[in-house]
Amino acid sequence: MISKRFATPGLAAVISLTGILSLLGVLTVAGILQAVHAQNSPSWGPQWTAQGELILPQDYHLWVFLGSPLTPHALNGGQAPFPEYHNVYVQPEAFKAYRETGVWPEGTIMLKELQLTRPGTYPDGSSIEVSGRGFFPAARNGIDISVKNSERFKDTDGWGFFNFGHHAPPYAKTAAAQPKQACAGCHMANATNMVFSKFYAPILDAK
Repeated sequence: MISKRFATPGLAAVISLTGILSLLGVLTVAGILQAVHAQNSPSWGPQWTAQGELILPQDYHLWVFLGSPLTPHALNGGQAPFPEYHNVYVQPEAFKAYRETGVWPEGTIMLKELQLTRPGTYPDGSSIEVSGRGFFPAARNGIDISVKNSERFKDTDGWGFFNFGHHAPPYAKTAAAQPKQACAGCHMANATNMVFSKFYAPILDAK
């Protein structure tokens, strides 16, 4: 038996058409949002949890190595803020895009893995190996990551910053974005377009 609500064919048609149009509207909006998301999240880009935390990338040691600034404990009163080697990696796709355009693309991940130095035998923390006197790498000791996503991180010039722990592996599997004053503020005040490019220029500009 046909419901009295739809006993009038014209009314049923109007209701059906209204439902279809509403569904099409929802699908259109969803499609637009999906396209925007895809633009800001390339397939090689960052992965996020449902809660919006960044997932620690895998196989980052296979990425392009940009450089390794060094801030030894021994030269910083025994308490370097980011001890000691800063081994910085970036995805090959982002590196290629930067070399072509001079701009880091959306989805770029700058991964900094900290690495301690071997115990020194001199007051400045250095030691002697067969290659000479200097500082030599030892245990891995932490990961910090910056991600370029202009939509997600509008308040920090399009980059978000994440700390996966300053300690030996294993590192945290996911991390929430750090507050502006923790990392982004320093990059905004001191870096070039949020990246300390001057430390990586010998590789970025290599012919």
